[in-house]
Amino acid sequence: MNAIEIKGLTKTFGTHRVLDHMDLSVPAGSVFGLVGENGAGKTTTMKIILGLMPKDSGSIEIFGEDASRSRAAVGYLPDVPSFYGDMNAREYMTLCGGIGGIDKDILKPRIDELLKLVGIENAKTRVSNYSRGMKQRLGIAQALLTKPDILICDEPTSALDPSGRKDILDIIRGLGGDTTVIFSTHILSDVEKICDRVALLHDGHIVMCGQIDELENSHRTNEIAVEFGSADETKRFAAALAEAGCPYRADRNTVIAAGSKALGNGETIIDILYNEKIVPLRMDALEPDLEKLFMEMIK
Repeated sequence: MNAIEIKGLTKTFGTHRVLDHMDLSVPAGSVFGLVGENGAGKTTTMKIILGLMPKDSGSIEIFGEDASRSRAAVGYLPDVPSFYGDMNAREYMTLCGGIGGIDKDILKPRIDELLKLVGIENAKTRVSNYSRGMKQRLGIAQALLTKPDILICDEPTSALDPSGRKDILDIIRGLGGDTTVIFSTHILSDVEKICDRVALLHDGHIVMCGQIDELENSHRTNEIAVEFGSADETKRFAAALAEAGCPYRADRNTVIAAGSKALGNGETIIDILYNEKIVPLRMDALEPDLEKLFMEMIK
């Protein structure tokens, strides 16, 4: 079952159409990456799902119900969460729980559980003194307070240092299964680390969508990059490839050659290097990744 089903979603600001009859399906229990350039419409999409912004046309269903009538709980972590700075984390969570109508007997252990989950259970200082990473942790805890069926995260790792990014990504990855997570970002390496599915938003449309491993495998090229220490070795190797009928392209001292199946005479890249008595600096199989797919799709 899909947690979210979007069909024909359109949104225009003035003369600029940000979303143009966009379709998107988010499977229940997935950690779903929504990627795109800055200004591609990711935040607009999420705000419309949340009911924070009206749509021009189209439909949004949450677990099979119209989003405006859905009873499913949806948590939201904005890119820059705001808090009451004169409170500490526990006080702020208690306030949010009271506003959300959570019974006091349930609220305290829930707060204990969530603050421990995000690693700030011992933070006693005011939120105004928190680092950006600590605020993101508190934002996740607050978004999970009502045990949402869906958690929407808008650029949650932007402006964090490497350690903070890793911690936030680990927390979000651990939520998958019980909670459907939509993870919006332009940091493609983060998506590869924690998401099982991804969609690329470009020019108001979803231009690529699916399981990450399947998308990458479908663009596997069977190419090998061979780097040399001199221009002479590069030229000799390229000439030998051409003689063997192996497609290649060269960039300075690196030659990118098709895999062994492209050589009709049975030779391999290793055979050619051996015959030419050339020892390369390094050899790497070129594996597809989201960055390459992203650049292909937006050309």
